[in-house]
Amino acid sequence: MTVLQPAKVVDFLETRAKDLERNALLQLTADQVRGAGEPYTSVYLYMLHGDELRLEAFSGRETEHDRIKVGHGVCGTAVAEGKDQNVPDVRVRENYIACNRFTRSELVVLIRKGGEILGQIDIDSDVPDPFSEDEQSALKTVADFLGRIL
Repeated sequence: MTVLQPAKVVDFLETRAKDLERNALLQLTADQVRGAGEPYTSVYLYMLHGDELRLEAFSGRETEHDRIKVGHGVCGTAVAEGKDQNVPDVRVRENYIACNRFTRSELVVLIRKGGEILGQIDIDSDVPDPFSEDEQSALKTVADFLGRIL
């Protein structure tokens, strides 16, 4: 069983999407995903602008990493490789960029429109190895919804 209930999150967002500007929708998404509770310590929505990811919404701990170059860190690697990243223990990842000292694991799921990468949902957790394939799939459902409406 997953912690995140994607159908509830998507239904909630869908009923509000038409009345919200893009940044407000991204912020609401971050709040809803983090609202699932542990292991979702912090949720960051980065959108792709050229060769750079820019932080456009977050819920949880603040980060100084508001811009990340494609290919750098877990987030930039996801874009460079065109695939989601599930890092069970960030302490053993050579290219990890720490948002804070408490983070132990990270899950990055790309937001796509067709084949184009628009951005990503980046989850930090204080718990090592909390993200199962089912949890990743649940987050992908939310990312796919964003890809359809952005």
